Amino acid sequence: MKQGPLNLITDVAGLRVGNAHDPALRSGSTVLVGERPFTAAVSVMGGAPGTRETDLLAPDRLVQQVDALVLSGGSAFGLDACSGVADGLRAMGRGFAVGDARVPIVPGAILFDLLNGGDKAWAKNPYHALGNEALKAATADFDLGTAGAGFGAMTGTWKGGLGSASVVLKNGVTVGALVAVNALGSVTAGESRRFWAAPWEIDAEFGSVGLPGVLVAEDEPTPTKRLGEATTIAIVATDAALSQAQAQRMAVAAHDGIARAIVPSHTQFDGDLVFAASTGVHQIEDTFLLGHAAACCLARAIARAVYEARPMPGDLQASWRDVLATSD
Repeated sequence: MKQGPLNLITDVAGLRVGNAHDPALRSGSTVLVGERPFTAAVSVMGGAPGTRETDLLAPDRLVQQVDALVLSGGSAFGLDACSGVADGLRAMGRGFAVGDARVPIVPGAILFDLLNGGDKAWAKNPYHALGNEALKAATADFDLGTAGAGFGAMTGTWKGGLGSASVVLKNGVTVGALVAVNALGSVTAGESRRFWAAPWEIDAEFGSVGLPGVLVAEDEPTPTKRLGEATTIAIVATDAALSQAQAQRMAVAAHDGIARAIVPSHTQFDGDLVFAASTGVHQIEDTFLLGHAAACCLARAIARAVYEARPMPGDLQASWRDVLATSD
């Protein structure tokens, strides 16, 4: 496996990502949009998810493709970012045709960042505008770290953020991941700066600080957030042609990437969720490697989210880059 040209989910041809955030709000939204509708599925393994339109992603539902996927801060308020994206797509003439009407299909997921120090005393929900702004900003190359849905994210140890990574398989298929990391668990071992995802790192993409030490099984992690305050929400994508059922299996397998990169993960306090997207460019007979590639990409993207996060005035947590490297 090797990185794609940008080492971003947009190495999957036909996909673009847009970010929008408000520094005063200390939150933001991120949208993945296709040049045309794409097959999508979802797998939820966390105990506290917040979602929109995920029921229609089941393989037996009428609608088999979506126009965009949204990741957003703002807890339940952030689901309004999907409406902003839908309104923007409708203005473009995009959407599922129902007679003369067009209904953009925009599933989304949110993370909790309401207690991160930002100004949340809004008179009007700001996420509709953030979603629409993110759609307008969609491009192949986009910012990581303190950006979009990860702008105000935190983790059990370090400041969180937005991450992405990609890989090109020997058969020419591309797989990518996009993630907003706001987890209860830690992406590094103990108090060190060594990422749990280090075994899957490619080309020093998150610092090449070495492998973590051995995890002591008897160690008992203490929750640093309360119920509903944490989550890791992600999208994995490929240009391989997949049915909705096959895409869902890729999303399920991709959760392994969360478990590799965050300890602990999938707790009752987290809303861990993975969307899967397929643009259908490459017809392949064997989908065996896609789940493994998606999990590896997602683990790398999680580490990159924290690695790329930058410090800002008023931070409640240190950013990984703001702490001097040690020999741990």
